[in-house]
Amino acid sequence: MESTLLCFEDFPVGRVLEYGAYEVTKDEIFAFARAFDPQPFHLDEAVAERSMLAGLAASGWHTCAILMRLSCDGFLHNADGRGAPGVEEVKWLKPVRPGDMLGVRAEVLGARVSQSRPSIGLLHFRFDLHDLSGATVMTQTNFVMMGRRGQQSEVTRLTGPPEPVPAPPPVTPDLIPAHWAEIEIGKRIVLGSKTFPGDEIIAFAQLYDPQPFHTDPEASKTGPFGALAASGWHTAASWMRALVDTKQRSEAAAIARGEKPLVSGPSPGFTNLRWLKPVYAGDTITFDTVPLEKRVTSRPGWGLMRSRNSGVNQLGVQVYEFESSAFWKMD
Repeated sequence: MESTLLCFEDFPVGRVLEYGAYEVTKDEIFAFARAFDPQPFHLDEAVAERSMLAGLAASGWHTCAILMRLSCDGFLHNADGRGAPGVEEVKWLKPVRPGDMLGVRAEVLGARVSQSRPSIGLLHFRFDLHDLSGATVMTQTNFVMMGRRGQQSEVTRLTGPPEPVPAPPPVTPDLIPAHWAEIEIGKRIVLGSKTFPGDEIIAFAQLYDPQPFHTDPEASKTGPFGALAASGWHTAASWMRALVDTKQRSEAAAIARGEKPLVSGPSPGFTNLRWLKPVYAGDTITFDTVPLEKRVTSRPGWGLMRSRNSGVNQLGVQVYEFESSAFWKMD
């Protein structure tokens, strides 16, 4: 019997999908921020009022995760989805506040069959995440891999994780300089390492990316990764946690030296995110960031820094990379 799942052929160029009604609560904003982005403007209402966000707002990575959840519920739960290779661009256009109700408008911008894996097609989507007033709070453009109708028997799967290897030695994170002028373009800053236990992979995915290859160890064996693998947004949010932890260690070190710490602000978005290899249960990922460019902005006292960021597993294989921009307080 032919599968009833939505396939590549069901998403012609120009098709528009509208779905979702997700209420963002203060408790959820706090819970996500405590786990992945514990910056004061996501956790402290008084600090948030004085920040560039002018009030409590969800982490941008939380907003991305909400879009993923809405898309899973909106159409991916009934589709032959094979994951996504990455994200071209995300723009965080408007703070997401407690009480916001979010929905999605998704448009198919392009569609093509994979040359290397003809059993799948690549769908180019633009996602607009909006609130009840119709204001767009975030845009995202990326490809989604989808199985082609009648070719389910030709699925190409990864073989799963390699044989277990000894855990890598602990990584000593670097510190971020205390002064804007001291940040060196091109100098790698090691942020630290994180191990991804299977139960944590499942817990995150159940909240934000409930596709079987992220939530079901048995079902994942016949999925595109050959074994349970972390949601790409789990990997991305974990990079953010490593960055925030490094910022906080650097601030404490500067204060201990009697110096004023370098202060960071929110980010307008990111580009060129690529999930290069699956992050399997038990993998340990070491995260880093490399400043590429810094410039003065129109906001008095604030600069904007563009960075390249990545994650490497315990075998030395890069699993993740993207470019980001963020505001930093200048001296």
